[in-house]
Amino acid sequence: MSVASFTSLTRCGVLAFRSPAGLLAVRYAQTAAAPAGQPRVKKFQVYRWDPDTPGDKPRMQTYEIDLNTCGPMVLDALIKIKNEIDPTLTFRRSCREGICGSCAMNINGGNTLACLNKIDSSLSKPTKIYPLPHMYVVKDLVPDMSNFYAQYKSIEPYLKKKDESKEGKEQYLQSVEDRQKLDGLYECILCACCSTSCPSYWWNGDKYLGPAVLMQAYRWMIDSRDEYTEERLSKLQDPFSLYRCHTIMNCTKTCPKGLNPGKAIAEIKKMMATYKEKTAAAV
Repeated sequence: MSVASFTSLTRCGVLAFRSPAGLLAVRYAQTAAAPAGQPRVKKFQVYRWDPDTPGDKPRMQTYEIDLNTCGPMVLDALIKIKNEIDPTLTFRRSCREGICGSCAMNINGGNTLACLNKIDSSLSKPTKIYPLPHMYVVKDLVPDMSNFYAQYKSIEPYLKKKDESKEGKEQYLQSVEDRQKLDGLYECILCACCSTSCPSYWWNGDKYLGPAVLMQAYRWMIDSRDEYTEERLSKLQDPFSLYRCHTIMNCTKTCPKGLNPGKAIAEIKKMMATYKEKTAAAV
């Protein structure tokens, strides 16, 4: 059946046309292009340094982004800059869900994850983005995490048993109460935001383990399934590994996961005092 002619196009969303069978009306959904809003241009000042370019010196480079065409997070802006403006910009990112810790950087003076940090909607104030402070820079916003990971490895962050003959043969069970003791510790994603916000770690990063690593050390010390608590404590007896912490609490303030490394370090110090008393009594 062919359509003979169109009759009318009404405002109420009804299209009427005449066919051999008579007048036929079809209701339709009206659509209209949204009016283009005024551009909301925001400036992003990003730390740049390329070691492969002879004579290149660290500098801040300004990019302008229309927030109307950009996602809400700082990581969205960085990805937009790299994809559409400057493909040489270098930064780490992966999950975009605040789980991997890859996009840790200093944004407007605070250490955080770019994927969880919302863009400040104020157009008059530029967003300033730096790599994590007081760490060697590989390129642009990428810090060298080698020392941080080496320190994490040094605490042996895994379950240790005196008798390993049953390893892999049965489950190591744990009560609900003992499992709850690990809450607020195991969620750490090793982004290093806390450690790089700690002045003690800035000045003694080669010897002081820092908030993130010490919190993970505590996580294994209080695990009811682990049997090396005393050995773990004995490794922290030197003047620097643990005792450079002066309870400044920058670590707790800046943690993007809302954890409390400062409290974990304080708990280790209490355990250490008991351990030292026990060791002295044994002598």
